[in-house]
Amino acid sequence: MSDVSRILDAIDHGDPNAAEQLLPLVYDELRQLAAQRLAQEKPGQTLQATALVHEAYLRLVDVKKTQSWNSRGHFFAAAAEAMRRILVENARRKQRVKRGGGRERVTIELANLPTRMSSDELTALDEALEKLHGQDPVKAKLVTLRYFGGLTIEQASEVLGISRVTAHRYWTYARAWLHQQITGKG
Repeated sequence: MSDVSRILDAIDHGDPNAAEQLLPLVYDELRQLAAQRLAQEKPGQTLQATALVHEAYLRLVDVKKTQSWNSRGHFFAAAAEAMRRILVENARRKQRVKRGGGRERVTIELANLPTRMSSDELTALDEALEKLHGQDPVKAKLVTLRYFGGLTIEQASEVLGISRVTAHRYWTYARAWLHQQITGKG
């Protein structure tokens, strides 16, 4: 009988210390199982593999519920089922209106958001942006949407009614043009 099977048998017989001995033996395998489960989920999953393992383990060795494990395989099958239920509960919780139900998750490109700027830098950017607006309002609006609004290229192109390719081209041009205007290098 393997160590895991022996400890599972001890848990079945009510040994209160057995559950503490089990986790170190099965943790790595449960973590791999959790990582595999989470890899099958849609992007944006907020549950981490470690949290999933801990929650599933607590459900599996709950001393208030009598559970018997026929074998090591039976234990891991039950662990997989517990993880599935936790993921389903988590998904249902996210769908509730209270938790933002029908809202779409938006990722913000942090590299494009304004960082701490001195008032001189902000004034210089505003002046250069005004000049750009005089020459090409669409490019100026694109910069405003991306830099100050935090929109992605795709989102900004949709707002402006231009293609993604055009938005990428405008963004590249506008950044270079603004840099040249602000620094005087060019």
